[in-house]
Amino acid sequence: MNQESTTELTASVRNFSVQLSPTPRGARLARLLATEQLRSWGLPPDPARLLVAELANNAADHGRVPGRDFRLTLYVVGDILRIEVTDTRGQELPAPQKPASDTESGRGLLLVEALAHRWGVTEGRFPRKTVWAELRCTPPEPTF
Repeated sequence: MNQESTTELTASVRNFSVQLSPTPRGARLARLLATEQLRSWGLPPDPARLLVAELANNAADHGRVPGRDFRLTLYVVGDILRIEVTDTRGQELPAPQKPASDTESGRGLLLVEALAHRWGVTEGRFPRKTVWAELRCTPPEPTF
């Protein structure tokens, strides 16, 4: 006897993942690719591209190990966009710090904290770590 399943998934699940070199060029490419992927999904690029830029720059600056790339992953489940950047410098976990007023850097995680609904760090199989941020997102309003 065959039975038909009537269970349907109501939430769409989308994902995108790419491996990039831990360089300023790789970080820039992460931002550009994420922006285009979000547009293809019909999602607004901001503030997600700013979060991708900060997390990818951190992977290139602080998570860089010669010969090892970093990975950018985007997931959309329902109305949550999750941005993950995984690098191979697991011994250095990021933490927001208040920079001195005369410094030009050190504010990236403060920006992530301000823009994301949630963010955190997940330790992976050594030597990996994943820094992630989540946003609630809604598709853009249709224009008539």
